[in-house]
Amino acid sequence: MQSFSFLKIALILGLLSAIGPFAIDMYLPALPAIGSSLGAEVGAVQWTLTAFFLSLGAGQLLYGPISDMVGRKPPLYFGLGLFALASVGCALATDVQTLVVLRFLQGLGAAAGMAIPRAVVRDLHTGTEAARLMSLLMLVFSVSPILAPLVGSGVIALTGWRGVFWAVALASVAGLALVFGALKETRLPAQRLESSLSSALRSYGVLLRDWHFLGLVGIASTALAGFFVYLAGSPFVMINHYGLTPTQYSLAFSVNAAAFFGAAQCTALLGRRFGLVNVVKAAASASGVVMCLLLAYYLAGGDELWVLIALYFVASGFMGLVIPTTSVLALEKHGAIAGTASALMGTLQMLGGALAMAVVSLFASGKPLPMVVGMASGALVGVMLTWATLGGYASGPCPAGASS
Repeated sequence: MQSFSFLKIALILGLLSAIGPFAIDMYLPALPAIGSSLGAEVGAVQWTLTAFFLSLGAGQLLYGPISDMVGRKPPLYFGLGLFALASVGCALATDVQTLVVLRFLQGLGAAAGMAIPRAVVRDLHTGTEAARLMSLLMLVFSVSPILAPLVGSGVIALTGWRGVFWAVALASVAGLALVFGALKETRLPAQRLESSLSSALRSYGVLLRDWHFLGLVGIASTALAGFFVYLAGSPFVMINHYGLTPTQYSLAFSVNAAAFFGAAQCTALLGRRFGLVNVVKAAASASGVVMCLLLAYYLAGGDELWVLIALYFVASGFMGLVIPTTSVLALEKHGAIAGTASALMGTLQMLGGALAMAVVSLFASGKPLPMVVGMASGALVGVMLTWATLGGYASGPCPAGASS
């Protein structure tokens, strides 16, 4: 029964977390078509991604403290409702500027589904049990980058790119029903008594002075920044440069996503055996080495698609070990302000990704090299942050029953 309850909460939180990313991954195969339909250049279309990530990051700063003050469920209702309305607007947009604004609002709604599930995990568990729940959550979350591009290419083929936004609007309505009928409140009234706007500001001050917390968030942020650069550049590189169809691109994208989320399922097992800190050190370093090899290949004049897919598959697997593990470690000592800490973590990760995409978009040419430079840069900065943050930490195996 306890195992069923564990899987049930992972399923619910994973689906809520996936609704926002679904709005990214489903429309990736349509980016070239959106540019043609709205008469927009590559850089302008990529801003529809950047705007989404900016608000997805900034919005979490609001949802986290609010969820500490009023509970986890009310902010989820608001965020999913805003997401649904903005999605309908995106489906009706007639120019790229309007689409960018509506994507910003859509991301603001999606931020609730990103910040609050992590706080719920911390409400329920710590230690390796939290890592286990986080990795199960990410397994469910993985339906987005694995299946969403494939679903998106099918929807696009039948209805055009606007159909994608009607589909995600329906997904958000389903999310509202899930929160109402299946998710229990994990932030009880007695736990909210000391939560207020002033306490949230004090909590942000505590977190921003916690260099260990910031270092762990930075490690995950740089890994995600490289992924976001790939997210924004790969449709143009693979469809326009390498000549893949939208469906073929979706399959190639899904392969890398499967590596990430498959590896994420090993975090609890490896953490119990080697310690969570050691897992992060080894995986971040290995990812950096692989990305350096990919960059060296393109700098030497290589241009084979299979090399890009194969090496990024390996790097994605290592990142799948880094990101959930650093999230657990970052929240470990901040259970009393888990919503606020989760929000700041999510904000810094999303803003880092948005900044990386914005910088790389200045050099975007539809060719692989600018994208690969951005991806490799994120991985290398991540290696440096890992050893600056965790280099002096000893980490033994975690007790199997470490949970609250």
